Amino acid sequence: MTIGEAMVAIRCAGPLRLGGVSYISVAGAEANVAIALSRLGHAARWVSAVGDDEPGELIRRTMRAEGVLAGHIAQRADAPTGVMLRDVAPGARARVHYYRAGSAASTLSWQDVRPAADCGYSALHLTGITAALGEAPLEAITTAARRARDAGAWVSLDVNHRALLWTRGEAARTLRPLLRYVTVLIASDDELDIVADGEHERDRVEALLRAGVEEVVVKHGAAGAGYHDAQSSFDVPALAVPVVDVIGAGDAFTAGYLSGRIDGLDPRGRLERATALGASAVACAGDWEGLPTRAELAHLVLPSGEALR
Repeated sequence: MTIGEAMVAIRCAGPLRLGGVSYISVAGAEANVAIALSRLGHAARWVSAVGDDEPGELIRRTMRAEGVLAGHIAQRADAPTGVMLRDVAPGARARVHYYRAGSAASTLSWQDVRPAADCGYSALHLTGITAALGEAPLEAITTAARRARDAGAWVSLDVNHRALLWTRGEAARTLRPLLRYVTVLIASDDELDIVADGEHERDRVEALLRAGVEEVVVKHGAAGAGYHDAQSSFDVPALAVPVVDVIGAGDAFTAGYLSGRIDGLDPRGRLERATALGASAVACAGDWEGLPTRAELAHLVLPSGEALR
């Protein structure tokens, strides 16, 4: 089960101010992870709130079409579904504009989440994005995390810091108390200092392990990723693929790691699946459109340019 906001995503081919052709889809970190897990054959439940509007219906329809368990999405008549506009800034850099203040998801409460939680789950995935949306969403994921650990489920947390939502200091003060419930901590190398003190990466990893986190996974972008637990530490390189769109790669990576853990792979196997899914995401436009099915997993490690016959 995962809890978080999805928005309607409008992708522009060039700078937004020039208008032109655009493409409408759905995006959101937790929704991306749920879609990725569903495509890999896992039962993934996504809990959220959307407006009682056409954007909200697009999100509900998309999640159902992707096989995600989406029967616990609250609808708000008095709050809209969030919107994300993505355009291309000068220099060909992707740029994102959020319109989510007062969105339905920012009102998500534990009472909205509880019916889904009562259905049962073996794992709970959270991100720092939901914690940043407001007091009600923060209370909802904190309660869900506490109940998950009490019930014997494991909890993963992707720091996923968004500077447009809150400062690093605000994120640190909010996320560090959640660590007591976290089994797997996933962060980019530049996010580790939000959740742990230390001069170097290794110091921060050791601080997280001392805090009770069992597994720390550190994303290094094009350099690959690292795994750390109380017994071992190692790195896995990234797969070399043509880069089309980097947005959504982190969520794909996270989904790959969680899928490997659910399947009982050893840590190296989990990290290899994570890097493979991350590569599949950057090689295709869109947050989740290029994610593989279970049958396509083996194709991700074929030599670049080799055709499937």
